[in-house]
Formats: sequence, C-alpha cells, structure tokens
Amino acid sequence: MEIREYFKEIEKEVKRHYKEASEARKKGFDPSSEVEIPLATSLAERVIGLVSVLYPQINDKRVVVRIAELEKEHGSLNPAVALNIAEEIAKERFCKFSSHLEAIEAGIRVALGYLTLGYVSSPIEGFIQLKIKKTRDGNDFFAPYYSGPIRSAGGTEAAFSLVVVDYLRELFGYSKYDPTDDEVKRGVHECYEYHERITNLQYLPSEEEIEFLMKNLPVQLTGDPSEDKEVYNYKDLSRIESNFIRSGFALVMGEGIAQKAPKILGRIKKLREKGFKLSAWSWLED
Repeated sequence: MEIREYFKEIEKEVKRHYKEASEARKKGFDPSSEVEIPLATSLAERVIGLVSVLYPQINDKRVVVRIAELEKEHGSLNPAVALNIAEEIAKERFCKFSSHLEAIEAGIRVALGYLTLGYVSSPIEGFIQLKIKKTRDGNDFFAPYYSGPIRSAGGTEAAFSLVVVDYLRELFGYSKYDPTDDEVKRGVHECYEYHERITNLQYLPSEEEIEFLMKNLPVQLTGDPSEDKEVYNYKDLSRIESNFIRSGFALVMGEGIAQKAPKILGRIKKLREKGFKLSAWSWLED
C-alpha cells in the first residue's frame, strides 16, 4: 500500500466511525446528541478548535485560511505567524468579543496554541488571563497570569508568550510595567521558595538574574496562587494579589525567560528584520 492510499484509508475509516458515533448519539442515551470532538486536518484547525473551547465565535474558517496564508509568507511555525495572527484576532478582524481585553487574550491564546502545535493545554490552562493594572503614574500596563500547566508549552514558548503579550501592549499603546523594589524582591524570593519548598525548577536563575529580569520585563509576569504555602517575605503587595506561592510565575521566570533568553533574543532579532517593532527588548542583549 502506498503512503497516500494509507492515509486515505485512515481518513475513510475515521469518517465511518464518526458517522456511526453520530447515529448512536441521536438515540439520546448520552448527555449530548452530537459528537463533541471536532475533526482537525491541519495545525491551524487544531489550534482554532482548542481555543474555541473558550471563545466559540473564533471557530471561523477564515482564521484557518489566514494562518495558511501567513505560513506561505513567513514559513511554517515561524514566530512571525504567531504575532500576525495574534494582532489580527486582537483587532477583531474575524469575529467580535465581549471586550477589547478579551480580544487581546484570544489573540495571545491563538499565538501560543500555534507555537505549541495545538496539542497541549497551555493556551487555555497555562495562560490564565490578562489584566490591565495601573503604573505608579496612573497609566495602564499589561499583567499576564500563568499557572502550572504552562509547563506543557516548554520553556521557549512559555517565554515567547511574554513577547506576544508585549507586542500587543506596544501595538495598542499601553505603558510598560514599572516594578517597585518590593515587587522585584518578591519575585526573587518566590522563585527560590518554589524551588526549595515545592519542586525543583529545571533551571534556577541566580538572584541577580531574576532581579535583572524583574526590572526590565515590559509586562508584569504574574500568576494565580497555586500552592498552600505563603511566601516568607514581601507579602501584602498591592499589585500582587496573593501571598501564596505562584507556580506559573516561577515556571515562566525560571524555566522560561531566564533559561531561554538566548533563543528569545534570536527570535526577536529575526522578527525585527521582518519589521516587527518589539522596542522594549534591547536589554535582553545583556
């Protein structure tokens, strides 16, 4: 059997089983009368199918077609595809969302889903939400929230998701994050407490590394509390809602941006050559 015949046979059998499953569902013995799992024949369809769990309106064939067009322009799995599709979704080119913030969140999730091949839960469970907070001068900045499942994205894509968030921040004219000294110190201590009290990070940055990253990241890397242990120091900070250890924060900081900084810098340089602004990342050279 030739390879094409082999795949045609698989497709034929899958369709047959789906048809039988649909007939069985119509008998009314299951909670749903339809087969809930959609078929996906491409990366773009997998990604949109995954993210549509949160935003049903995004399940639009035009998004799939647009991703294919961007792949022809930039190449398959090129980070430029992720930034472009994130921008277009955030601008509500394909569908409307309940708010501007939700549109930006959807764009971030699709970009992360694309870079993780649509196979893992990180776009819907690892990246939790985006909040808009106030700088000390009263301007709006972005604060992406992460949780433990972001680990499934891998360190590089977890780190690059911050670049996606910042790209949209700069595109829509929001301010950069302005960390206080206590917020910086909280970040340092929390990474070490997660490593020592919860589970070992694959890469534990030095205190100097974490401090440098905390002072320069243009968005506030944060997360929901995930553990039953409070940090020992730097509690009750107004822009960090919880005193409990945040696994998502520690994972993206340690195994993400700190460990994968050289790869992220390489991507940013290539993206700048393509015309993407990304002006808030020059410090990564250091």
